[in-house]
Amino acid sequence: MIPPAIRLLLALSALACFAVPALAARSFAVRDDVRVFVEEMESRHGFDRAKLLAIFGQIQPLPAVIKAIKPPADPGIRSWQAYRGRFVEPRRIAAGLRFWAEHSGELRSASARYGVPEEVIVAIIGIETIYGRNTGRFGTLAALATLAFDYPPRAALFRRELEALLLLAREEGRSPLDYRGSYAGALGLPQFLPSSVRQWAVDFDGDGQVDLTGSPGDAIGSVAHFLQAHGWQPGEAVTVAVELEPGSNPQPLIDEGIRPVRLPAEMLPLGVRADAAAARPAALIDLVTPDAPTEYWLGYQNFFVITRYNRSSFYAMAVYQLAEALRAAR
Repeated sequence: MIPPAIRLLLALSALACFAVPALAARSFAVRDDVRVFVEEMESRHGFDRAKLLAIFGQIQPLPAVIKAIKPPADPGIRSWQAYRGRFVEPRRIAAGLRFWAEHSGELRSASARYGVPEEVIVAIIGIETIYGRNTGRFGTLAALATLAFDYPPRAALFRRELEALLLLAREEGRSPLDYRGSYAGALGLPQFLPSSVRQWAVDFDGDGQVDLTGSPGDAIGSVAHFLQAHGWQPGEAVTVAVELEPGSNPQPLIDEGIRPVRLPAEMLPLGVRADAAAARPAALIDLVTPDAPTEYWLGYQNFFVITRYNRSSFYAMAVYQLAEALRAAR
């Protein structure tokens, strides 16, 4: 027989197990932090407080979003070759060639207008969503609200994106509840965050509206415009492979980051063989693979521009190498 005190503890434990999910499932509208945010949207942008609270009353936190964005408990060792293999592979190249053929006119026009090579535009859309196959399944408002109010490490960023989504929806005459995308709130074929949609997306197909999900032309033009706006240099190199002198230590150059600030000639005393490098500022990029030699590349301005899309040297190199593979195959 279970003593009364133990029965009471078990009952309280059972109630606690049920109480936590119920609390997590409350609508955002009843939360004080959300109400403060709504008041700020009213004072800064003229939103109707009651209507906005009614919209937030229709969404709840999404635990899957927090799970998706959290770093893995055991991140393991980063591997360039493993990363590259996910993106520069036959199926994505074949899909990219089909996309290029189907939208050759838009790609040619975007390249001419913005100065960005067609293959770079195709590569970015391929890496982001496999040409529209995987644009995300999350309600964008709920995803951004979850990250803005329940993920402290990046709450400030996602509150800005939540604000941008509400402004975007008002500008487009849509309900904020209509948008769907990635767990991080990215939208459409090119996976633009709402602030990027507002700032750099373009109506490239000329139908009077920007549609990054349903219009490949708008997606193509918007990617090209984004890269141009961030300083793409038409006709200039992106990156070039280099070797190191035996026994040299490249770490001081790597620690300087990926912004191109040194001429290749300035790297020679530190052991970087830059004979084939262009005489313009670059950064030394290291691509590490466990149990394999590290690859070293010089990243020029255009490499740096790609990292404005996704701030990772692995990402920028995957875009470059997929673009090169697409161009060679075409």
